Amino acid sequence: MTSHYLGIDIGGMASRWAVAGPDGTIVARGEARGATGHLFNPKARADFAATIGQIAGIAGRTPIARAFAGVTGLGPMAYPDARDIIGAAFGVSPGTVDVSDDMELAFRAVFEPGTGHIVSAGTGSIGLHITADGRTVRVGGRGILIDDGGSGAWIALRALNAVYRRIDTTGDAAEASVLAEELFDAIGGQSWDDVRAYVYAGDRGRIGALAVPVARAADRGDPIAAGILADAAQELARLGRALVGRTAHLPIAFVGGVLSLNQTIKPALRDALADFDVTFPKADAAGAAADIARQRAQNDQDKAS
Repeated sequence: MTSHYLGIDIGGMASRWAVAGPDGTIVARGEARGATGHLFNPKARADFAATIGQIAGIAGRTPIARAFAGVTGLGPMAYPDARDIIGAAFGVSPGTVDVSDDMELAFRAVFEPGTGHIVSAGTGSIGLHITADGRTVRVGGRGILIDDGGSGAWIALRALNAVYRRIDTTGDAAEASVLAEELFDAIGGQSWDDVRAYVYAGDRGRIGALAVPVARAADRGDPIAAGILADAAQELARLGRALVGRTAHLPIAFVGGVLSLNQTIKPALRDALADFDVTFPKADAAGAAADIARQRAQNDQDKAS
């Protein structure tokens, strides 16, 4: 039977998977609902299991010899649980499943260890460098309650804060009226009850989705929205400079959905990091994960022979 290898890239808003054949060629790929690796939270654990089940419903039609999954928010203490859930869904031993957080996967999809830095700006934000000897250096990535500067959730929360500060002062959104209109339309209502239910009953992915109406407001000329996006670029640039300061002057790659929110963000990052080699690669993280699974299976075979 031909061996196949599964790669999964799980993000807060969406997940992607790919299956590679023995020569590394991708033979199938697809998308699934988002999830997080916060398996200590019962709801997050159920959502993670549902996402894996959704992927298994399609990718599992091909027998899998080994799997690798990069999962947003997954910490080492939850690795065994994640392996168990994936192994059970695909009918394989957890010992044939490797996991990491999504940033380690994203890094390996773009750079060889020791050759660059990566900053991810999606629902959350984080920077990562993997040294040539395999050590990791992380900056940011502490969640929306602490920071996640420049992320989709950070943009959304600052936009809501800006609107409500103006409402507190003047009774209306004043110069942020376009921003307020876009936000309230996306939320589905403009009363505080509507906004409170959306923000506090949702999760960070749902909050992060509000970065899209912020970008629309900026396109319509709202100065507050434009300023928030400019600040987001500076926050992301800060993560890149922090990685350089702690390691070495190497290329900085930016990935994630925030980069495509508005045409001003990439130029702002280039300007803020004018002394660095800044790139915006379109990495195939799911495909890279499948290839990692294939390589690790081959390494195991080589050791056994």
